[in-house]
Amino acid sequence: MQAKLLDVPLDVTDLERAEEVGDQLELLLLEVGGCFPRADLRRRAAACVRGLLAPLSRKNGWQLAEYGGDAEPWGQQHLLDRARWEADELRDFVRRYVVAGLNDGGSGPGPGGAGVLVVDETGFAKKGRASAGVARQFTGTLGGVFPCQIGVMAAWATSRGQALFDRELYLPKEWTSDRARCRAAHIPDEVGFATKPP
Repeated sequence: MQAKLLDVPLDVTDLERAEEVGDQLELLLLEVGGCFPRADLRRRAAACVRGLLAPLSRKNGWQLAEYGGDAEPWGQQHLLDRARWEADELRDFVRRYVVAGLNDGGSGPGPGGAGVLVVDETGFAKKGRASAGVARQFTGTLGGVFPCQIGVMAAWATSRGQALFDRELYLPKEWTSDRARCRAAHIPDEVGFATKPP
């Protein structure tokens, strides 16, 4: 991995620190740009990251687009919904970046001082039959059984901090047993049902 970690000494002024972190972020965005095959997608992805890091009151498609200089959210929505880019390649890059950045030299909470993998799920309220994985299911996030999607998130934690680095959408049995419905939602045929750990 080529990307330098965003690590700035504490003995600089706030302005110097902000400029250094800004420069490092731009270098990181250049390296991550390889996951996006076209220049417009690289530009929109970088604008999306900058918007997510910005002090915006809301971070939805409209605000991210406006922060990135677009008058409407269609470009951001295209990036996140229909554009062809390598999500798994980006996930792998982020995973390597997180593990390297949170390396605490073996003084962490895991066995032998290693970091620990934290897996948790969260529910997203959602109605309808077309969105992948939507079903009446229990979610602690919403406090009961509701029509929702369940996202399973993986994070890496050490004594230096923690960060998310992977995600999957949980598919209930009513979805995986209906291949036509899965195909309509662009879920590959090889994706099958898996029980959740208790």
